[in-house]
Amino acid sequence: MFPFGYGFGFFGFWTIFWLIVWVLIAYLVYQDAEKRGMNGLLWLILILIPMVNIVALIIYIVVRESQPQTQKREAEKTPLEILKERYARGEITHEEFEKMKRELEK
Repeated sequence: MFPFGYGFGFFGFWTIFWLIVWVLIAYLVYQDAEKRGMNGLLWLILILIPMVNIVALIIYIVVRESQPQTQKREAEKTPLEILKERYARGEITHEEFEKMKRELEK
């Protein structure tokens, strides 16, 4: 009745299913790589290339950055930036902000 599968012509149901799974995995790798400051497009392409995708996925998991880039930026902030954020959140008063700001500028 269906010589090549379940009504999908040359491509069977499972072929379409695994294609969708790999595209989803590639998209998730792309998002993760971008968040970690890596080249997401490169990893997306490597994951989508047939016969390379499983090896590329394993390599990505091994070599990816340990922390997302947003967490790294927290450690790179200057004391004045941190002070401004604390003031903007309402953690310190205006007088405390001005006093600490003057101390930092010395």
